[in-house]
Amino acid sequence: YLIEPEKIQEMFPLLNMNKVLAGLYNPGDGHIDPYSLTMALAAGARKCGALLKYPAPVTSLKARSDGTWDVETPQGSMRANRIVNAAGFWAREVGKMIGLEHPLIPVQHQYVVTSTISEVKALKRELPVLRDLEGSYYLRQERDGLLFGPYESQEKMKVQDSWVTNGVPPGFGKELFESDLDRIMEHIKAAMEMVPVLKKADIINVVNGPITYSPDILPMVGPHQGVRNYWVAIGFGYGIIHAGGVGKYLSDWILHGEPPFDLIELDPNRYGKWTTTQYTEAKARESYGFNNIVGYPKEERFAGRPTQRVSGLYQRLESKCSMGFHAGWEQPHWFYKPGQDTQYRPSFRRTNWFEPVGSEYKQVMQRVAVTDLSPFGKFNIKGQDSIRLLDHLFANVIPKVGFTNISHMLTPKGRVYAELTVSHQSPGEFLLITGSGSELHDLRWIEEEAVKGGYDVEIKNITDELGVLGVAGPQARKVLQKLTSEDLSDDVFKFLQTKSLKVSNIPVTAIRISYTGELGWELYHRREDSVALYDAIMNAGQEEGIDNFGTYAMNALRLEKAFRAWGLEMNCDTNPLEAGLEYFVKLNKDQNSCFAHFKEENGWVSRWAIRPY
Repeated sequence: YLIEPEKIQEMFPLLNMNKVLAGLYNPGDGHIDPYSLTMALAAGARKCGALLKYPAPVTSLKARSDGTWDVETPQGSMRANRIVNAAGFWAREVGKMIGLEHPLIPVQHQYVVTSTISEVKALKRELPVLRDLEGSYYLRQERDGLLFGPYESQEKMKVQDSWVTNGVPPGFGKELFESDLDRIMEHIKAAMEMVPVLKKADIINVVNGPITYSPDILPMVGPHQGVRNYWVAIGFGYGIIHAGGVGKYLSDWILHGEPPFDLIELDPNRYGKWTTTQYTEAKARESYGFNNIVGYPKEERFAGRPTQRVSGLYQRLESKCSMGFHAGWEQPHWFYKPGQDTQYRPSFRRTNWFEPVGSEYKQVMQRVAVTDLSPFGKFNIKGQDSIRLLDHLFANVIPKVGFTNISHMLTPKGRVYAELTVSHQSPGEFLLITGSGSELHDLRWIEEEAVKGGYDVEIKNITDELGVLGVAGPQARKVLQKLTSEDLSDDVFKFLQTKSLKVSNIPVTAIRISYTGELGWELYHRREDSVALYDAIMNAGQEEGIDNFGTYAMNALRLEKAFRAWGLEMNCDTNPLEAGLEYFVKLNKDQNSCFAHFKEENGWVSRWAIRPY
């Protein structure tokens, strides 16, 4: 909570109050000795029956067909039901043992310890931890002196390049890197100005050690897609501070089969093959340097972009719009008009995209517009057990051949794990669509359930193979009808129907659905056909005044229609009724599906009650 200067001076009397207008105080913050905490946790684990071996470096990991693991160490081998990679700056090396490239970059982080300061020694209580965002450093008491740790700019910070190229040197443990005070001198000066007693202190120690950074500075916690029973707790750029919460979160998930609460921001599956070492290093530099800057709504960060994961329309559209980053993709947020300000201008108030987005909104409501939806996650599922698998996975019924529905995967406790559209393309063959940020998150759950249930199915991720164009607005049918011989009338091509047809002689899978809430179709096509399909639609719609629209306008439209978005109006913290999804949940499904019944309490429906499979 906010505190006034008088309270700040009372709590931290060594500050130069001329520079202080207000402060933000968190009474739960503090600091802890990592070594003591580790030993305490180890002692508690032993009391609960855990066997700890140290030193016992893992030299090999081998997955077995039953989902268990063989773990080799110099002290012998062991069998494990699951692996948790919590190896710190060794995490990349552990991942490489099983063919994974975890997007982590080793960064040098320095902190300075001072000699005794008489004013600190005279205090009768410990000073609170201080964070000066403008000076980009943290400062706390260390015995009778002070400890000070800065975050340099991305131009001055240092990546341990030899580790990126060659890995962590064998045997590296508690060693340190050579210090470099010149790199942090501007932060030292800022700290001296804020806490003047620093000027009279001597520096008795400079510690420069490794920390690992992910591209977005957040850790990766949870099960990894594509590798059974392999879990990670890696990329903790802020170190020990996450230990207790992450340990509890991960152990609850492992024990109960679902995350105890929503932490999608930490899902390791937010990264994929597009996350190259070059991208990771560029983003890690940016994230480290941006540690203490002001964050804005709808903020974009541009290091490492674009990745190789661009849609077929990227080159055609990039000069016409402001692109946003979505799971490696570049997707139009809003489009420019002649004479408009095209700069990126983040703000807490209305900024330069407000009027253009309003125009795009009206374009969809009143005429017709096109948007690039290629970043959608797309899966093909087929096989003799495909219907059984999907009936097990989803709370909704399976759509008939030629139709689509909105379906939700629920956790064992009935929370909303994911939302997908399910299209039954031909008997036993389905196209599943999810949001770009949920691609591997959802695919992991589907694959895991398929393996656990022994379903005979083929699951293929076709996200990068298909482009998607959304055409929406009251004139959408009129424009598309010019390009196809297929009857698009409401009587023949109904809402939520799906058909294979040709648009301007280009093969597409057309689904009559639109996240805007207006009349519209999503057109799934080969990625290499995106430009030709887009040009054909834009040319055909000239008489109707066709134009482009981006994700900002689409979000406004879907909110007006009260369409939910996974991660916003629903997630693992909500059950379907709390999210208003009762229409999509069929309570009369077979008892062997992923849920059984609701329990009514006081006239309201509580959390899901579950029966065993």
